[in-house]
Parts: sequence; structure tokens; C-alpha cells
Amino acid sequence: MLNQAELHARVVARQIQRTLAPFGLFPAGSDQAIVEVIANQSNLESWSSPTTLVQIDNAEGQPIGKSTNTGSYFFPPDTSLTPQRPTKTTVADNILIFDEALVENGRVVAVAHVGERLDAMQQVLTGARDILLVVTIFALVVVVFASIAIASLVLDPVERLTEAMEEIGSEQLDRRVRWTSRSDELGRLAAAFDRMLDRLQDAFARERQFISDASHELKTPLTVINANAQMLRRWAERDDRIRADSIKAIIDESAGLAAMVNGMLLLAKADSGEQIPKEPVDLSAVAREAVDFLRDKAHQKGIALEIEAVPGAFVYGSGGLLRQLFTNLIDNAIKFTERGGVFVRVRSEDVTVIGEVADTGVGIDDEALARVFDRFYRADKSRTRAVEGTGLGLAIVRSIARVHGGTVGAARGAAGGSVFWVRLPKEEHIESQ
Repeated sequence: MLNQAELHARVVARQIQRTLAPFGLFPAGSDQAIVEVIANQSNLESWSSPTTLVQIDNAEGQPIGKSTNTGSYFFPPDTSLTPQRPTKTTVADNILIFDEALVENGRVVAVAHVGERLDAMQQVLTGARDILLVVTIFALVVVVFASIAIASLVLDPVERLTEAMEEIGSEQLDRRVRWTSRSDELGRLAAAFDRMLDRLQDAFARERQFISDASHELKTPLTVINANAQMLRRWAERDDRIRADSIKAIIDESAGLAAMVNGMLLLAKADSGEQIPKEPVDLSAVAREAVDFLRDKAHQKGIALEIEAVPGAFVYGSGGLLRQLFTNLIDNAIKFTERGGVFVRVRSEDVTVIGEVADTGVGIDDEALARVFDRFYRADKSRTRAVEGTGLGLAIVRSIARVHGGTVGAARGAAGGSVFWVRLPKEEHIESQ
């Protein structure tokens, strides 16, 4: 509405400017000449309207004519207008004022003030405010009564469902709501709550098992470190061999503890999933990097380490975590292979990319196949301390595969040994390019 008022004022000012154009008032122009040409009462009344006020000032800012509807009101003089800045818009006394310099031969000969009353706009805004206020109050009343009516329909079953939920605590996760007789939204909510309790019960069980396993795994190295520290305090100054052996044991066990803690941190990072930045990754290139990293370790043990990978096997994920996945699988295969070799393959199928790590080692029995990816699980208990590791490597592999939307598995090799595989969704867009 303000823009409309200013536009109308500009139109009137242009009419005044066009009225002046055919006459040459400068340099012989005078106030009387301006009055005769543009500031005569006939022109002023034709430009004005019930909401439009018109006043003409001379170059010095003195009024020399105005429309009768201005009454006793005078527009404030404006001598700041120049041929380079001939217009100015202000709002004063509830009037939008548009000032335009009347320029002739590069000189300001007069100033036209065109004012638009804003009373009508204020009335419209006041009316709109009153309408909105009434509508808001009415809508509020409707919403309140509708809310009460709806709440009365659902309050009772919700209260009963709440009471049932409150009876279930962290030590009673085996209890269920079991509202099988309801098929409405509350029935589906109760069923979803029961399914959530199933997941929570499984998660609590896994967490308790993890804490138990972690405590068991941490107990032995901590005991060794403490025992050797006691020996250092008692015998270090008298027996150089005891001092050297104790220091070596402390260093080895603390390094194992650090590896175990790093494995737990990596496992937690992989389990979080959402915080991992992902991008298109060539799984073949990642597998080759892991093979190159562990090639010396395999050669030192006297076994072969070979890779066969198709180019351009792209997946969407974290290159660092996927590299850790292959590193863990290959390192695990090297640990349990005494002769022969470890063979890595990456191939592409219709919608998936498959990575395999096969070895000619001791193999895995049927009982171990079901638990080999559990945290801290060791297939050969007798070799738990003999074989280097934390028992977290394959658990980390499974977690990394999960956050990438994939699966892992293990099987006994046809010619002996073991085969571990990971199946990940293919990154279609990159492969198509």
C-alpha cells in the first residue's frame, strides 16, 4: 500500500513536470511566472484528489501555490534537491511526501510537493487487525473444544498404556504390553513398543556380555603389568635381568592394552555409522592398499599374499574404514596360516561388490562359524595368548560392513583353510560413468 501511494505521487509529479516542459521560465522565470504556468489554482486542483495534496515551492523553498485540500498544512521546504538528485520520498504527519525538483536548463526553478494521505491505509490495517483478532479468538475456541473432545476419546487407553509401560523397568525387559486385541493406532503403538523392548533386551544382553568379555580380556594384561611393576620395585636395583624382563613384559602388555582400546574405539565409531563421512570408494584400490601394507608381514612368515581385483568396483562409504576392514581380514588370515598363502579377491555382481579373503590355514569348525564375528571370541582357546590380537578384529569387520549396508560371512574352504567374505551395495552412479 505504501508502494502504491508512492507510485501515485510520482505519477502526479511527472504530470507537473510535463506541464512545465513547453514553457521557458529560465532564466527570466519568477514566482509570478511559475504561478501562471504551473502553480495556478486550476492546475493544482486538477492534480489533487481527496487523498492527494499538492504544493509548489520556488527554488528558495517558499510556497507559491497549493491545492485547497491542504488547508492550513504546509509541506516542509526542501532545498536539498539538485538536478542530479531531483527526487526525495519521506513520511511525516501520516502523509507520504514525494518531492521533485522542476529542472530547466540544468537549474532548479521550483519544487513540487505531492503528498498522499495514509489515513485510508491505516483504516484498512486496523480493519484487518480486528478481523484477524476475531478469527484467531474463534479458531482458538474451536481448537480448545476440539482438543478436549479428541483427548476424551483417547485419554483412557493412553493412560492404561502408560501404566503398562511404567511397570516395565531395566530389570524387567522380558515383560511385554501384548495388546493384540487392538488394531487401531494405539494397538500398533503397543506392538511397536513390544518390538522395541525385544531390541532393547537383546542390546542389554550384548552389552552385559561385552562388559564381561572386556573385563576378562583386560584382567590378564593388567595383572601382568602389576606383577612386573612389583618385581621392578623389589628387584630392579639388584638384578639387571629381572629389570629388563619386567620392563619388556610391561611394554608388551601395555601395547596389547593400547591395541585393545584402539579396537574398542574403532568398533564404537563403526557402530555409530551416522557420524562417518562417506563418498564413492573403489573397493579394489582399497583392497590393494591393505595387501601392500601387510605384504612384508606375510613374507616374514613365509606365506604368499596375492590379490585378484576387478577395476572400478565402486561402493559408497568411508575409505579409511573399508581399508581397516580388509586389513583386519587379511591380518587374521596371516595369523592362522602356517604354510601356503592368503588370497584376496574383489569382484562385482549386478548390484553388489564382493570382497573375499581365503587362506590355507587351520580352518574353522562349525561351532566357531556361528560366533567368529563376536567380540573377544577366539575359536582356539588354547591359542588365545599365543596368537597376537585382541579378539576384536572380526567384530570390527562386521560393524564396518553394517554401517555400509553390507553383510559378512565365513566358511570353510573347499581345499582346507577358511574363506571370509564381505558383500557391499554397489555405487551405481560412479560405475555407470
